[in-house]
Amino acid sequence: MRPPRWILYVTLVLVVLSWIPFALIYRARAAGHPYTRDLILPDMTKQPKFRPQRVNPVFADERADRRPVEGTVAVGDARTDDAFYRGRENGAWITALPIDVTDAVMRRGRERFNIYCSPCHGMTGDGDGMVSRRAEALQEGTWVPPSSLNDDRVRGLPAGQLFNTITNGVRTMPPYGAQIPEEDRWAIVAYIRALQLSQHAPAGGLPPAVRDSLR
Repeated sequence: MRPPRWILYVTLVLVVLSWIPFALIYRARAAGHPYTRDLILPDMTKQPKFRPQRVNPVFADERADRRPVEGTVAVGDARTDDAFYRGRENGAWITALPIDVTDAVMRRGRERFNIYCSPCHGMTGDGDGMVSRRAEALQEGTWVPPSSLNDDRVRGLPAGQLFNTITNGVRTMPPYGAQIPEEDRWAIVAYIRALQLSQHAPAGGLPPAVRDSLR
């Protein structure tokens, strides 16, 4: 015996209605929404907070980002030693290196110099690095040749000024303060002094065997 027609209709409607939760679940998972979903149990997924670069009416300037308190210094980052961190003492460039020059320091300085400085200044500091040679070969007219570190002018610069040049750059040379720590910058300055001495060493300071070989 066939069931009544109304039972078939009710069954069909119930089957269709049973599909609605699955359709809503799919829509919630796959479709994008311009608003944040309302969660029954938000836990820490949805927090009452201000995001960076948003408006915050609590403050007079309505900035969610707050500026650090003026004069605030991170723990261990006071950097009160001007000679070591800035190459100056009482407002003047220092002439002596504020670190002990050891074999390890010289090796470190040579390594850092070859990485950061030699592409333009060359391995011996004469300003003939491979970047400089390539730029001059292109003849584009925009290249400013790097200074030779063995020039009398550069040799006469105080050690603190060389340190400052590495830190902040000069003319077309970019700053390297963000890439090279202070210890390595002083190691580079020590190695530059060694390069300059190697190109301008007085004959009287050479060992007798070396002097005899140059005659």
